[in-house]
Order: sequence, then structure tokens, then C-alpha cells
Amino acid sequence: MRSCMRHLHFQPCLADPDVWIRPGKKSNGQDCYDYVLLYTDDALVVGENAERILRSEIGKYFELKEESIGEPKIYLGGHVRKVQLENGVECWAFSSSQYVQAAVKNVEEYLSKRADDRWKLPGRAETPIQTSYRPELDVSPELNATESSYYQSLVGVLRWMVELGRIDICLEVSMMSSHLAMPREGHLGQIFHIFTYLRKFHNTEIVYDPSDPCIETGNFERKDWTSSEFGHISGEEELPPNMPEPRGLGFIMSAKVDADHAADTVSRRSRTGFFVYLNCLPIYWLSKKQTSVESSSFGSEFVAMKQCCEYLRGLRYKLRMMGIPCEGPAYIAGNNQSVLANTTVPDSMLKKKSQSICYHFVREGAARDEWRTSYVSTHDNEADLLTKVLPAGAKRHGFVRRVLHHIFGVTVE
Repeated sequence: MRSCMRHLHFQPCLADPDVWIRPGKKSNGQDCYDYVLLYTDDALVVGENAERILRSEIGKYFELKEESIGEPKIYLGGHVRKVQLENGVECWAFSSSQYVQAAVKNVEEYLSKRADDRWKLPGRAETPIQTSYRPELDVSPELNATESSYYQSLVGVLRWMVELGRIDICLEVSMMSSHLAMPREGHLGQIFHIFTYLRKFHNTEIVYDPSDPCIETGNFERKDWTSSEFGHISGEEELPPNMPEPRGLGFIMSAKVDADHAADTVSRRSRTGFFVYLNCLPIYWLSKKQTSVESSSFGSEFVAMKQCCEYLRGLRYKLRMMGIPCEGPAYIAGNNQSVLANTTVPDSMLKKKSQSICYHFVREGAARDEWRTSYVSTHDNEADLLTKVLPAGAKRHGFVRRVLHHIFGVTVE
């Protein structure tokens, strides 16, 4: 297959060898790239002439399943469909509802076959786990080997749901994943609580809206870093020397980041959470316990900011290596004023050595104009959803509606 792709003048992307790219042209004469995503015996072609590439070029050398040729409908267990937004823009939507319903049904069937009635799905659940529950403080009896294995398999299923777009359970699944080695009865009970929540709120989908976002760029003022320690690199973002020629339309990259200081009541490690957007579509979300113990919220927020910036740097490299224009900085919003002051003011001085690595990493990227940071109120920062167990209410529901459509019986405008 690789030989065939090279014969068809496709080249593997240096940032992802499963993505093959080839220069092309749209019907209006605009330069672009054709993309083929290969995974074993599956091919997903992206481009204006996708069907022709699949049928006339790849199909010339490989036998294709005729019933599988056409616009994608199922991908990685999720349902794919085209939707039209109110502004007339046509885009793709991705739903994990079918996978979620099948998983809930499997759990219900498993529990119905058990001889004892110790385990059962709760009657109702408005949040993934009980808001007062702390898994690290659970001292209920340990699960036996069979139950532990089942717990681990359910966590694996839930983690895949998060990958498929169930952002609303990302934090809770991450918390329960920390107890795979020695799960307890209370942990398994909360896993069943998550499945009860999913049984009620299964109908969700992410809409990949390509519309330009409304970003107040005036809040992300470009600073003069020439007199700072990064004056020699001011405004000079490092570009991959071997990246292909950029073609097509660019985009606006943005992120929202948050941290929950000393969230783990046993280890006192904080938690990082952030969303990354390209235009109006969320493409990445993370909720993860930090590896260091920070003595202040300033420290935990700076670690979270650094982790977000590290991902953005890697993403910008990958997009450039796919020939996608990546111009202008990424706009990062957070709600810690001290961190923002230390990342946006060129002549600020760090007074805490323990945060020096995060401090210099984030400031160097700001000096290069890879990213700019600004303040966002905690009430408008949906990254809160990835760091704190929020109770059912307007704040949690509002954040979920921003990133997921068709949940809680409401269609997002």
C-alpha cells in the first residue's frame, strides 16, 4: 500500500506517517492538498475529488468494498453526519450516542446476570459522579480479582467515550482511572453512577464548526520583548525547515486553561484542564493530575499553562507538516491574574524559583509570538469542567452546552 501511495505521488506526513498528502487543485483553481488517512485496510480520503481518488486511483490497484465507498457514516465507533448551521455553513458532526447506548446496555445485561444484588445502576444521576465523592478517600472493601478486571474494562470503555467526544465525563473518568491498580467497591459504584448518567444523557454530538470565532484580539496585546531576556528571539517563531508549502485557508487557534490547586486530598497534587479550539471547533481536551506538588495556586496554574503551551507547540508543528497554514499566535485564556501578568509583561521578574521552568517556557513562546495570553472570568472558562466536579446546575450545564450539542434536551444555537 505504501508503494502504491508513492506511485500515486502521495508522500507520508513527517508528523504522522498514517497521513499521506499530495498537492492538488480545487475546481476554482485554488491550490490545496489531497489527504489520504490509512489504517491497516481502511482508507479515509479528504479532498474535493475524494471519490475519484478512491475509485479511479487507489481502486485501480486494490479491490474496494463497494458498499463502503461514499461519505463516512461510522468512524472509530462514532456516527458521522453533515449538518447545516444557522449561518448557512455546512460542516461535519460526530456523535458517540450509538456507542454509549451499546455500552450502557452491556453493563445492564452484566448486572442482570449476577446472582447477588450488591451491584446495580442507580435510579438517576444528574452528574457523572456524586459531587461530594472523593475517590482517593474511599476506604470501602477492595474488589476481588474478577471485579477488579471488570472495573478496569469499564474504565477503558469510558476512556474511549472521552476520545469520541464525551467531554462532559473527561474529569470524572480521569479521577477513576487513578485507581486501576487497587479499585474498591466505592469506586465501582461510582463507575455505575457514570453509566446511569450516560443512560440519560446519551444523545450528544460535537459539531465541527469552521466559522471564525469572536475573539477580542485587543485583550491579547502584542508586547515589545526586545528589552527582555528573550529580546534576541522576539517575534521569531521557529518553523520546521522541511515543512511543505502552506496551502488553503488558515484558522484561528485558541485555548482555555485552568487548574484546581491541591485537588487530590491525599497527595495534594493539582489538576490541569484545558480545551484547544481551531476556529469554533474543539479538537482536544485534557484533564490530568499534575506530576509535581505545588505550594500555591500560582504554581499549579503556571504548570497548567505550560502543559497547554507544550501541546499547542506540538499541534502547530503537526499542522504545518500537513501543509496547513498556521499564521498568527494561539490565543490562550486563563483566570489566574498572577500567571497572566508573568507571561504578558516583558519586564516582570520571577520571585519563586520552583516555577522557573514553566515561567521561562511560557514567556519564551510569548516572546516568539507563538501564543498570547489574556484573562477570562472563571464563569466563562469552560476548562473548569475539566478540573472540578461541578454540581448539576446552570454553570455545569452551560459549559457542557458550549462544547456539546443536543444534551440536556436543548439544541445549542
